[in-house]
Amino acid sequence: MLDIKLIRESPDLVRAGLQTRRAPVDIAAVLALDERRRAAITEGDRLKNARNEISRKIGLLKKAGEDTSGIQRQTREMGERIAALDADVRAIEDEQRRLLLAIPNLPHASVPVGEDATGNVVIREWGQKRHFDFPAKDHVALGEALGLFDFARAARMSGAGFPLLTGPGARLARALIQFMLDLHTTRHGYTEVAPPFLVSTAAMTGTGQLPKLAEDMYHVPGDDLWLIPTAEVSVTNIYREEIIRDPLPIKLVAHTPCFRREAGAAGQATRGLIRVHQFDKVELVKFADPATSYAELEALVGDAEDVLQTLGLAYRVLQLCSGDMSFAAAKCYDLELWAPGHQGWLEVSSCSNFESFQARRAEIRWKNPQGKTEFVHTLNGSGVALPRLLVALLENGQQADGSVVLPEVLRPYLGGLDRLTPKT
Repeated sequence: MLDIKLIRESPDLVRAGLQTRRAPVDIAAVLALDERRRAAITEGDRLKNARNEISRKIGLLKKAGEDTSGIQRQTREMGERIAALDADVRAIEDEQRRLLLAIPNLPHASVPVGEDATGNVVIREWGQKRHFDFPAKDHVALGEALGLFDFARAARMSGAGFPLLTGPGARLARALIQFMLDLHTTRHGYTEVAPPFLVSTAAMTGTGQLPKLAEDMYHVPGDDLWLIPTAEVSVTNIYREEIIRDPLPIKLVAHTPCFRREAGAAGQATRGLIRVHQFDKVELVKFADPATSYAELEALVGDAEDVLQTLGLAYRVLQLCSGDMSFAAAKCYDLELWAPGHQGWLEVSSCSNFESFQARRAEIRWKNPQGKTEFVHTLNGSGVALPRLLVALLENGQQADGSVVLPEVLRPYLGGLDRLTPKT
């Protein structure tokens, strides 16, 4: 959530930033509410001070034996007016918060201006795209031959978009998750947490999924709980409504399932594991000093890249333009893996700095070295998402005989298994 003081003092700056995000926000309406709120508070304070003065006079008049009925009536009338003003302030604040919650974050000055994904900038590429001297298969054909998953049975129990991993597929997924958790906790210094998978409306609002993205989420209305679309929600809300007193940065990692209604169009772009409603992900979350949060963002991207480099998979890093960033992000990088069977790049990680946007919504503050309480900066990134990682791993590791060679780093997690072979 943007600071109302920023909107009040620099409305043109806010309008310009929102224009680059293609966000049609009525800043004038926000400012009009702010003016009404401040006027009501000022009038209420004036009346409260006046009432206090009159109350003191009543005491003196009573001691002098004078009639106070008229002045007491005036005090009651002032009290009624004060109560009405207080009610107005509460109603205005509710409406103001509703409007503020619908305003996206402002892009950082370093974010390229662009309308959509075509404005994203490739920052760097790593590794070599694999080329084959045999007809390459996609992950669906490979996985079915290897007995890794069963989409037909999954669809019968849950509908499209809910994968069922079987046998070596389930084992490979477990190995990848364990590998990523070990990498981030031992090499990158993150603390592992195991958060809830169901969260409150307040928690979803705190990280920015609500109210904007409600239609993309799974809601349990009887309990007013939401299935998390990412561990970002649970982990960021660990410090909800708290003042952090531990040294920053705080670096947390979690593995959770994720649930999203998004389906996309039918066809190659959503085939198999590429776009699903339920998937596993290892998530990285940081709480950082505002003075160093952008250095922490670069380090966060490096931690996610380390997963892909250690697995030996070719990838590229994109900086997202203003029109393609998520609602809450101030700056964002995407990591995309090359999938030769798919013949395209697949996003497996999105790393963002939200600055104080989420912290203000969730009331997460910290004591800075000067002893002042201020909003912390929050960051997160996938470290990484599992389905498309599986896609790239299978398609890049495929051999002419239909087998898939596994990265060496995974073999200790698989009892020494070095390749997957087709079912006989």
